[in-house]
Amino acid sequence: MSTTTVHETYDPTATADVEAPELVGVLAEFDTVDKVVRAAQMVRRAGFTRWDVHTPFPIHGIDYAMGIKPTILPWLVLAMGLTGLASGLLIQWYANAYAYLFVISGKPYWSLPANIPVIFECTILFSAYTAVFGMLALNRLPMLYNPIFKIERFRRATSDRFFVAIDAADPRFDERRVTDFLTKLGASAVERVED
Repeated sequence: MSTTTVHETYDPTATADVEAPELVGVLAEFDTVDKVVRAAQMVRRAGFTRWDVHTPFPIHGIDYAMGIKPTILPWLVLAMGLTGLASGLLIQWYANAYAYLFVISGKPYWSLPANIPVIFECTILFSAYTAVFGMLALNRLPMLYNPIFKIERFRRATSDRFFVAIDAADPRFDERRVTDFLTKLGASAVERVED
């Protein structure tokens, strides 16, 4: 019995089915706080809606420059805290004054002062869980991968550089115009972000 082997020959001119990298956005590097704040103001004024600023430390006034509105999270925490308060109150009332009545030395079946600790703990429990999971949901976390982390110069975002990233999903995004726009704002470098 004979076996036949087929050897494939390598053809360097043949094109493989390799997908071209997808453009995710444009990243601009700035040297100073003043430049990045001014750039943030100008990007907001230009009408972009999907963009972000990355800095090594908090910058006073950057939220205002970016036009970031206050979050709804405090209202969610308040609502769930009140829900916890009502739940703690209701469950203790049900247990002590409705379902399991005990006459103990002529004391009332249910009184508020005796139940304050449990009501307080339920309020804190509901509020804390809402704060943690609400923050994660509103920030779309955990984000385990972002193509911007592959950019070599972006590593300086945690030490001494400031970045403005405009997402390609923004309705006003046009790569050439965005690159020119960010360069005119004083960016020391502008790079494509690909995935």
